[in-house]
Amino acid sequence: MCSHDHNCPNDQKCCSNGCGHQCMAPYKEKPGVCPSKAVRIGACDELCSHDGECPNYEKCCSNGCGHQCMDLLKEKPGLCPMRFYGVGPCGALCIYDLECPNDEKCCRSACGRECTSPFKV
Repeated sequence: MCSHDHNCPNDQKCCSNGCGHQCMAPYKEKPGVCPSKAVRIGACDELCSHDGECPNYEKCCSNGCGHQCMDLLKEKPGLCPMRFYGVGPCGALCIYDLECPNDEKCCRSACGRECTSPFKV
């Protein structure tokens, strides 16, 4: 039905439909961050290919083997405490707040990141 974007009306794009091309509304990447692959391992299936295929505020994220719609990572409330050099473990024990238990946040340590009880605001 189309060969280039300029063949399509309005802001539609000329996209592959598996056996040809057709004009489709463009999808936009949803804001937010996908959970790290270490957080969960899912089925080795491609259950989505872009954020537009996911409901509500979910994003199409890698699950370590395929892609699936997942809840967005949200920062937990509170502030990370100040750290002094030479105090705390080295290495990335977490990347996102979601990886920390209860109300703990993923905060910078002396030379990495760790789950820490936050200051409440």
